[in-house]
Amino acid sequence: MSAVHMSCPKNLAFTYISCPVLALQHSSHTLSQQRTQILQDQSTLKVNSFLPRCSSQAAAPNFLGNMKVAYAFALVALLAFAAPIANARSLKQDSSSITDADILNFALNLECLEAQFYSCAVYGQPLSAELTGNGPAPIGCQSANFTNDDIYSIAMDVANNEIAHVNYLRTALGNYSVQCPLVNIGSAFSDAANAVLNTTLSPPFSPYVNDLYFLHGAFIFEDVGVTAYKGALTSFQSKDIMLAAAGILAVEAYHSGYIRTALIENGDVMTPYGVNVSTIVNAISAGRDMLDNKTVNTVDDEGIYNANTGNYILTPVDGNAVAYSRTPAQVLDVVYLGSASTPGGFYPNGLNGKIH
Repeated sequence: MSAVHMSCPKNLAFTYISCPVLALQHSSHTLSQQRTQILQDQSTLKVNSFLPRCSSQAAAPNFLGNMKVAYAFALVALLAFAAPIANARSLKQDSSSITDADILNFALNLECLEAQFYSCAVYGQPLSAELTGNGPAPIGCQSANFTNDDIYSIAMDVANNEIAHVNYLRTALGNYSVQCPLVNIGSAFSDAANAVLNTTLSPPFSPYVNDLYFLHGAFIFEDVGVTAYKGALTSFQSKDIMLAAAGILAVEAYHSGYIRTALIENGDVMTPYGVNVSTIVNAISAGRDMLDNKTVNTVDDEGIYNANTGNYILTPVDGNAVAYSRTPAQVLDVVYLGSASTPGGFYPNGLNGKIH
């Protein structure tokens, strides 16, 4: 496997290599100050407020006074779909069939998992009771040990997106929204890592240890989110809802593209577990593919490195360069770390709603 040559500030493997330039530009003290200010500001927000980006080159801004214009326009565009979606008559659940509300609630369950993970990693605290619908606090919530402002800033942007998705879906569903379920964002990561590498890692894998491990944890979720939304698109009865879901799919794909790029840039970095980053990421991909093949025997996942060609893989796609899809059962196979019929893994008690 050929090495990826990069300038020092762009290398993410800060735990394994020394970077004097990076040390001068990015200090953990600065990150700690930013995180403290962010948590203070966040406590003043209401459920319908979204956390905007925070520049890594300056102190955390006043959220309500300095929201970027582009982000505000994106929010307005997104919420424009809420009116037709929130129509109670169109969302009323039908016990005899799967409705658009059921599918949106399935998506809400998945967004709750992602948002809890990113909120804990970036802000050191779980979602508010308003956002979770008074759902239970997650297992294993803790802040990640970010040591690079660039990664922290991007992680914050992803966290803000996922928090916005939860708020958007809950608002759209109104009284038909389900509570966020109990999610395990602690030991479930080490269980997943042990399973895909077919060993017991010591120390146990945790995405909160450093920047690079955070990216591994994010990789577990992002590709699954893309394929889940892709698989659900044709099931919506409402074109407005389908279009809104397609918009969320695109955001998840943006997240996935960044996570994969960052991991590719560090593909040859050796981890303390005796294997390089590409090996671990490819094992995660193979593990997801193995899990969901219990339901449908198809290839719907790819890692970041093709050992046969010696090339890296940015986009996991089929022969026509079309993104893969997963059925709800296949998604559950992956997030339950076993079988769609047996809750576990990242959802100890299963999902809430009709699709669970």
